[in-house]
Amino acid sequence: MKASFEPTFESLYRHGTPDWFRDSKFGIWSHWGPQSVPMYGDWYARNMYIENSEQYLYHVRRYGHPSEFGYKDICALWKAENFDPDELMALYHRAGARFFVAQATHHDHFFNYDSAVNRFNSVKVGPGKDICALWKAAAGKFGMPFGLTEHLAASFSWWYVNKGADKSGPYAGVPYDGNDPAYRDFYHANFEHNEKNAPWLTSNRAFQDYWLRAVKEMIDRFTPDLLYSDSGLPFGNDDYAHGLEAVAYLYNRSIEKNGENRAVYTQKDRSEKIFRVGTLDIEKSQLPGIQEQPWETDTCIGNWFYDVRHEFKKPGHIIEMLVDIISKNGTMLLNILQKPDGTIDPWERWTLEEIASWFAVASEGVYGTRPWRTFGEGDSRVVINGFQESQVDWTPSDFRFTAKGNDVYAFMMRAPEDRVAVIRSMKDGGTVKGVSLLGGGELPFRQDFGVLSVNLPDSLPTPYTNCLKITLA
Repeated sequence: MKASFEPTFESLYRHGTPDWFRDSKFGIWSHWGPQSVPMYGDWYARNMYIENSEQYLYHVRRYGHPSEFGYKDICALWKAENFDPDELMALYHRAGARFFVAQATHHDHFFNYDSAVNRFNSVKVGPGKDICALWKAAAGKFGMPFGLTEHLAASFSWWYVNKGADKSGPYAGVPYDGNDPAYRDFYHANFEHNEKNAPWLTSNRAFQDYWLRAVKEMIDRFTPDLLYSDSGLPFGNDDYAHGLEAVAYLYNRSIEKNGENRAVYTQKDRSEKIFRVGTLDIEKSQLPGIQEQPWETDTCIGNWFYDVRHEFKKPGHIIEMLVDIISKNGTMLLNILQKPDGTIDPWERWTLEEIASWFAVASEGVYGTRPWRTFGEGDSRVVINGFQESQVDWTPSDFRFTAKGNDVYAFMMRAPEDRVAVIRSMKDGGTVKGVSLLGGGELPFRQDFGVLSVNLPDSLPTPYTNCLKITLA
């Protein structure tokens, strides 16, 4: 057995990113829980307690005032009655995912597994099912690494609003149900915070200790291959003892199970001191070029929880994002939205089947690859400005590259109408031995002064991003 890790920066810096994460490139995430019940978007459990917010107004008019019908009552409505993890996992695997991640708990403090530290969990309240255990079993049938996400660290400050009351109207001054001592363990004893949701991570030591107990419980029950914190390393402000202990515990349990560390820890602090303990996660954005260390983008097909108002990303947009990310040593984790009954809607299913058809053509250029000497060529770039994921207006001069052995994979972000692909980055890239089209066959080419010109067929294998396989001598 390899040496274990200590809960220190110096010890955790020795971790390495396991090959499964570097090879898989694409994972699917179930960001799902009781907040899906209203089908009215993300942060419902917080915003329903903010007077006159859109979700507050929806809640009052559909369910009643939060002094009478609070979030605990929403939790009781969640049944997941049509949840079929095996069928969904088969679809996700067919759609190209090679690892799967389940939400263990969101900021709403509801646990999606049979917990001994939190009575508000999916076995004792609502579905009567161990959601995470069912997901893990389904992923195991496809040999897919299994991860968990915890959003608990930010919950204490995030949920202060359940301690409030309306300032006007018929319920002015009537306390929301978060003030009820009978539910204090669920709604938190977070009176030192305020409505501004700051700081993101609390300095309350009792809650920090509770967070660590909960995270260790998750690790003990599931030995996850990936653990994601929706924050920086807890708890910040130069007090990282709890976070360091959790990460060391994750890695050491993986060593006990596998004989080596196969676990990945992702968090969102970009400072070198912090991200080196694990893997950097970028929420709904990307990075500008090839990164020395593997990294991850987490994103979603629509809103973070099912939202009847929100449009979905199109298949081509998702594929183009994935290609750009993997060219820079990244991995994509894509949230597929579930309705409260556990199903996904026809538009999502169609999108996944379209992505599956693309992977059937282009997967060789994705799985097991590494960045080439440059991530791409052409002038078009993704917008890198937090939480913006607008689709890029690519041109035929735009390519993104990956590599494996003696092969370079050149993804044509827009196929040229004249059906001649011109790649200038081969100038110092070596002598080309052959070129083929993934999903097609060998193609005629010329290499003049390093510039590679490839004649394409009139009909291409996929309506989405096509890929050239360039074999070097």
